[in-house]
Amino acid sequence: MKKKLTAVLAVMMMVTLAFTGCGGAGAKTEAPAKELPTIGIVQIVEHPSLDTIRENIISQLAEEGFIDGETVTIDYKNAQNEMANLKTICQSFSSQNYDLIIAIATPSAQAALGETTEIPIIFSAVTDPMAAELVDSLEVPGGNVTGTSDAVSAQMIMDLALEITPDIKTIGALYNSSEVNSVSVVNDLKDYAAANGLTVIESAITNTSEVQQAAQYLAGKADAVFSPIDNTVASAMPIIVETLNNAKIPFYVGADSMVSDGGLATYGINYVILGKETGKMAAAVLNGADTATMAVQTMTDMDIYVNNQTAKTIGIEIPQSVLDKATVLGE
Repeated sequence: MKKKLTAVLAVMMMVTLAFTGCGGAGAKTEAPAKELPTIGIVQIVEHPSLDTIRENIISQLAEEGFIDGETVTIDYKNAQNEMANLKTICQSFSSQNYDLIIAIATPSAQAALGETTEIPIIFSAVTDPMAAELVDSLEVPGGNVTGTSDAVSAQMIMDLALEITPDIKTIGALYNSSEVNSVSVVNDLKDYAAANGLTVIESAITNTSEVQQAAQYLAGKADAVFSPIDNTVASAMPIIVETLNNAKIPFYVGADSMVSDGGLATYGINYVILGKETGKMAAAVLNGADTATMAVQTMTDMDIYVNNQTAKTIGIEIPQSVLDKATVLGE
């Protein structure tokens, strides 16, 4: 019985070897699946402006042929406005050697660059890339980082403010002093105020827990309050708007979404366009473009946005000269 079993096993091995030899010579084998390029998207915090940017980056990438789950893998992470989370997220993207990192807002871009000088990084909504030490110049970035700027003009916003509320003499500046973008714009505000006989009162914050007290302080001292495109302020708009509306203080802001959230008015960029331009740059890099020689894109199309409901709440009538050229929100 043992001899018969041995003989059967020997025959089976010979047959198996024969079929294996045939397969090696002529049978078609499945090629290993090609791994999709991976894009890591890191966003400092969720609020309407940044969400709009992210959504339009992804939609533009799809238009360019980079479709999540089909031709690329997109890994989106939100840091919940925590710097430690930003570092962890960017470390993960770097250690996994992602093909591209898209960083939304200045702290995200700085965190990404802190973890890699090799992986291409495309930033979006960085007001002052030079001050943030992300690029050598706007024209020739010089490294692995480039992207789109959401720079706004404090001068243009304050010109609008004086057209709507011409009697203001004292402007409160509410911003996060640890956000480079915000500091840069507030410095521009100070220059404008000095040239136009206005006074700036600052109330700088470092986190959302300080927002209400800062807004209350300015409500008692300023004729109007201004906030640039500031992630901490944007994520706490309901508290600020309630405080300033109760005091009948006009609140001028740096982004259309902040007007939608109750700010009185701004002269700002279109974040849909900003997101799409960022997506185009990201697609170009995936197709082989070099970040070192790809100029930073600054948006030139600016629009006036006003919130009619806020105006009614604080007892201000928006001049027809402003309404004629504005996008009206809050109705």
